[in-house]
Amino acid sequence: MKEKVQVFGRFLSGMVMPNIGAFIAWGIITALFMEKGWLPNENFAQLITPMSTMLLPLLIAYTGGSAVAGQRGGVIGAIATMGVIVGSDVPMFIGAMLAGPLSAWVIKKFDKFMENKVKAGFEMLVNNFSLGIIGALLALFAMIGITPLVSALNGVMSAGVGFFVDHGLLPLTSVFIEPAKVLFLNNAVNHGILSPMGIQQVEELGKSVFFLLEANPGPGLGILLAYCIAGKGSAKSSAPGAAIIHFFGGIHEIYFPYILMNPLLILAVMAGGAAGIFVFTIMGVGLTAPASPGSIFAVLMMCERHSYLGLLLGIGAAAAVSLLVALPLLKFMGKDASLEEARQKKDSMKRQAKGIVQDSENKAVSASEGTVRKIAFACDAGMGSSAMGATVLKKKIAAAGLEGIEVIHTPVSSIPADVQIVVTHKELGERAAHSNPGAERILITNFLAAPEYDELVEELKKRNNR
Repeated sequence: MKEKVQVFGRFLSGMVMPNIGAFIAWGIITALFMEKGWLPNENFAQLITPMSTMLLPLLIAYTGGSAVAGQRGGVIGAIATMGVIVGSDVPMFIGAMLAGPLSAWVIKKFDKFMENKVKAGFEMLVNNFSLGIIGALLALFAMIGITPLVSALNGVMSAGVGFFVDHGLLPLTSVFIEPAKVLFLNNAVNHGILSPMGIQQVEELGKSVFFLLEANPGPGLGILLAYCIAGKGSAKSSAPGAAIIHFFGGIHEIYFPYILMNPLLILAVMAGGAAGIFVFTIMGVGLTAPASPGSIFAVLMMCERHSYLGLLLGIGAAAAVSLLVALPLLKFMGKDASLEEARQKKDSMKRQAKGIVQDSENKAVSASEGTVRKIAFACDAGMGSSAMGATVLKKKIAAAGLEGIEVIHTPVSSIPADVQIVVTHKELGERAAHSNPGAERILITNFLAAPEYDELVEELKKRNNR
């Protein structure tokens, strides 16, 4: 069930994340030129509404359609989404997420039905007219069918959010958001749910706190600082570097393993997140666009001009509360954590002595396997922790004098078929297995100080230098 939720969430966020640059461009224009912006300009401000109501939904629809049926899927997804856009007077991000992939699925089924049935020389004619005719019909259907459905859904969501806001209960959303993040649903929650709600609020208020509910780096910073103070072994030694990467680099996934080592720490990030949201709410803090990655620099860049003080206070409060709650929990769980580390170290040394690595089912893969030419580091979105892990691996491979080995970073849901070894977090092991069943899988828990990196390098020496 968790894997299915992750896959669904990944699909939703996968429609938004490739277009984050466009969201940031819209956010910058909004922050600068809206009526209460840094440089109010009525002429330039005319870009704000068309970008949010047309450009961004069309990009989302094209991306979602392309994921289902390639370029044809992207084109027909954009065509159908115009029906959703014209049929509503609010930004239709959820409508685009529905219309884009659904339309692409329809054209994919049509193309499969027509396969080997078109006479030679008529392929382009059939392809173009089928796309045009079906696209036109889907645009009409979206206008009269999908738009009312999404409008009703938006109304329900708005009422639910309004209830939380009106009754001062918005901090309670941390009870759901923080555990979802640790299960690697952070991109799905932020870009699939909160960002569309935030953009609609920006249209009304010029800023939105929804962009901060998941992106706030404070709770994770508190956890890592707690490990710096009361951690044990490699967890303590790697925590300072992880804190820098998390807070300044915006790679939140880096602190998830520290919570998974001691699951009770989820209470600390819940409390920290709630404290941060409470401060943001009472001080009227908001961003003008999604902050991605969730770096302090990105958050400050997207901050509405009157919100800087409240923003810093909220992040500080989140980090402080998370730290204060985590310290006693970490000390309480310290013995179990250090014992587990000792066991992992023992098993690691045993595997290294035998020259083996581990796949996702803990089956030994011996050094007799073939020469390795391509390794992938996979994470949920393929950009944050995987890029960092790939960099670490490249440096270790280069230092070992190994040549001809390509190391890439990729989303866990789309690992290339020619990848021979996949390195990923253990929570993503099942998804990696489905994405590329033929690849060996090395599962890690610590992105910075994983002993598996050195084991892999030693294994590569044996396999590539025989």
